[in-house]
Amino acid sequence: MKKIIVIALAALSIAGCTTTERRAGTGALIGGGTGAVIGGLAGGGRGALVGAAVGAGTGAVIGAATSPRDCWARDRWGNRIRVRC
Repeated sequence: MKKIIVIALAALSIAGCTTTERRAGTGALIGGGTGAVIGGLAGGGRGALVGAAVGAGTGAVIGAATSPRDCWARDRWGNRIRVRC
């Protein structure tokens, strides 16, 4: 159980200030928790550890891939402005 908590805290520390990093961190937490539960049910303590690691990695990748991107344009005076993609 301590290993799962350590992995969850490590995944939480990944989360930063930008949208991509927040989504990757959230995805890692959700994936790690889900993987730990499924792995724990399927294979006990070692299964929970493996499930948490695989789930956290997969969740981080999916969270980063689905995050909204920032797009930039110029207004009529030439100033850069952020627009929705």
